[in-house]
Amino acid sequence: MKRSSLAIACSALIFAGISSQASASTAPQVVEHYADLAHAVFTDAHSTAVTLEKAIDALNQNPSAKTLQAAKEAWLAARVPYQQTEVFRFGNGIVDDWEGQLNAWPLDEGLIDYVADDYQYELGNPGAVANIVGSTSLKMGSETLDVSKITPELLASLNELAGSEANVATGYHAIEFLLWGQDLNGTKAGAGDRSYADFAYGDACTNGNCDRRRDYLKAAAELLVSDLDWMENQWAEGQKSNYRATLLSESSDNGLRKMLFGMGSLSLGELAGERMKVALEANSTEDEHDCFSDNTHNSHYYNELGIYNVFTGTYKKVDGSTLTGPSLYDMVKASDPKSASAIKADFDNAKKEVYQLVESAEKQNVYFDQLIASDNAAGNKLVNNAISALVQQTKGIEQVASAIGISNLNPDTADHQF
Repeated sequence: MKRSSLAIACSALIFAGISSQASASTAPQVVEHYADLAHAVFTDAHSTAVTLEKAIDALNQNPSAKTLQAAKEAWLAARVPYQQTEVFRFGNGIVDDWEGQLNAWPLDEGLIDYVADDYQYELGNPGAVANIVGSTSLKMGSETLDVSKITPELLASLNELAGSEANVATGYHAIEFLLWGQDLNGTKAGAGDRSYADFAYGDACTNGNCDRRRDYLKAAAELLVSDLDWMENQWAEGQKSNYRATLLSESSDNGLRKMLFGMGSLSLGELAGERMKVALEANSTEDEHDCFSDNTHNSHYYNELGIYNVFTGTYKKVDGSTLTGPSLYDMVKASDPKSASAIKADFDNAKKEVYQLVESAEKQNVYFDQLIASDNAAGNKLVNNAISALVQQTKGIEQVASAIGISNLNPDTADHQF
């Protein structure tokens, strides 16, 4: 599945203009609160996935324009907390190893369902046009796979089929494709436009196999919910053998290292690099993160907000309440207030520049896939400004590490290089 490059650089801290406990925050307290933040955001990711599954059930039971739109809205809502979980990914191997089944991209959607005749896919990928929805068996070389009964277990087994990372059968983006369909607009305006009739019963069914399409959507949603339930429990308090217990049994310095590494890897290596710069340089909508729904602007912003959460020790839950506690920012402010002020300026700017992508979509109806078009100089500049601001955050994370006495920013268990 699509992973970050091995040479992931560092990067990012966003200042929250709040800090009530600067002098009181110790490294063990900050690491423990980091685990609290992780549990809170994964809890919200799980609960919104449950809501999404219910909306998908309603769509499957009564396909209509209304129930399809409700399922789309539930998917968009579920992305808000999930994108804020990715800051926990790179420093914590258990999250990084698990993440691909939920969020792998880009994907060859022809593996899942019908596609346009001019569909362009990864050359040499035998699964790229397998069409699980339209098939009861798949011929892969000398092997024939039985896909007659679509279950969560079957879909999980088909990820990276034939050794290709582009063969993604599960997760948010598989569900996104099933709800929206292909975005055939390239860098022009418009997202995917699948009809609710693709899930209809009897003669009302369009494009065939509506029963299997419903089964696929349901199985993918069930797997998403169960995966998120497992990860939520990995961060829960009071369990002796989960990941939280392991993290808190380690040295607090290594916990801080994981926090800094996760923030930096997401901010520069993944967000500025894989998710923005690659798409911009290639003018490639295939490298757009939420490409079927045109939700990429929000996806990028909530990644950035996840970094903000960890640095400031804050998280606004889906119920509207806010979790706060000891933070990296508290530690920096206590040891070097001048550096903390400089970091504030850099990261306030980064947050503002990434949010410009959201404002472009919401206020001007110009979405990320339009911003990266080769003939959109103003749009390219907007994306480049965000990238530059994220790069500038690299200096901030180095300053934070220095201020709190962390000299080696590679955590022991990270499957990446800083």
